[in-house]
Amino acid sequence: MPLTRRIADAVVVITGASSGIGTATAYALARRGAAVVLAARSDPALHQVAQRCREFGGRAAAVPTDVTDPAAVERLAERAVAEFGRIDGWVNNAAVSAVGLFDEIPVEEFRRVLEVNLLGAAYGIRAALPHLGAAGGGVVVNNASVLAEVAMPYQSAYNATKHGIRGLADTVRQELRVTGRGDISICTVLPAAIDTPFFRHAANHSGRELLPPPPVYPPEVVAQTIVRMLRRPRREAYAGGAARLIGLQWRVAPALAERMLGWYAHRTQFGPAARLDSSGNVFAPDAAAEREGGWHGRRRHLVRMGAAFGLAAAGTAVGTLAAMTRRGRADR
Repeated sequence: MPLTRRIADAVVVITGASSGIGTATAYALARRGAAVVLAARSDPALHQVAQRCREFGGRAAAVPTDVTDPAAVERLAERAVAEFGRIDGWVNNAAVSAVGLFDEIPVEEFRRVLEVNLLGAAYGIRAALPHLGAAGGGVVVNNASVLAEVAMPYQSAYNATKHGIRGLADTVRQELRVTGRGDISICTVLPAAIDTPFFRHAANHSGRELLPPPPVYPPEVVAQTIVRMLRRPRREAYAGGAARLIGLQWRVAPALAERMLGWYAHRTQFGPAARLDSSGNVFAPDAAAEREGGWHGRRRHLVRMGAAFGLAAAGTAVGTLAAMTRRGRADR
């Protein structure tokens, strides 16, 4: 992978740019002088974000796009080149979710989550590759979530897509390397829970209010990670210390981590308020350009929960090493 790439004057396409992490990433790039091509389903929200990017000193184009339509994604790439001359980076960020027990999520919603999250990323990579090659190389960043490495109950469709994105990225990276196209970098970011409108807008079949499990990080944490990957590509990076700790524990003791994270998510993912079944924004876009979701109160759990995850991971690691040592001695 190239050591360092220039962000100022770079042309970066961002899907899911009308809110949350996509909006925060667009702002971060615009402040550094990049040209951003913003894609999402909501035309009014995209134009709000584009105007703000220009106020920050960047160039911006709003291109309403449904990432489940491969032809529309190809047109998005062509529009970026027509507007700014080339593509240097592509951020696959568009995502939706349907929350509830696996056998209670409507089949059409489950399918749509797979289409938006996984196929949308696949179409984005396919559209980006020829243009990145024509520009002399570039970077694709896939926003996958720590749920690409671990799992959480009530998020079966989302979990499946994020694991799929990680596998897709790994495979395409291998193919580019063995076919002599190593000047194109495929990167994956694994964020923890982030303070965005995502949790309010998800399809919900749990019967209860959906909450982000703490600790919750501001979207700028992910945006800065994406910017760093565009500048200095690496195959994977966590965003938020809790993601790194959860990933470590899952690798060291997967069975224990699976039980612990299942218990934790079951207790913290839902609020006391009752909710009627809703398809959220799975089929219809949101109109407002909101960067944050209003979960500031749950951010205050950051230090306490981060310490708890750290102690649990450390305890698991120590226990595992001790068991390995005992087995080693027994085998002598």
